[in-house]
Amino acid sequence: MTEQTQSTQYDQVLEVLDKLRPFLQRDGGDVELVGIEDGIVQLRLQGACGSCPSSTITLKAGIERALVEEVEGIIEVVQVF
Repeated sequence: MTEQTQSTQYDQVLEVLDKLRPFLQRDGGDVELVGIEDGIVQLRLQGACGSCPSSTITLKAGIERALVEEVEGIIEVVQVF
């Protein structure tokens, strides 16, 4: 993947996260993009989302689904601590 393609993918991921962020913030949380490597997005859940028992569901069913659907080349989302 070229550097420009990576940059575009990074920007697209940020755009999707910005759409989802208000829902997380409403529940006292947030999300930080740590990096993208080989189609795997690394995210850090913050605030209430970091310690919420439903954070895995939020990450996989919500955030991952949106990113895989909207950003070409994204195959998975993982949480980093």
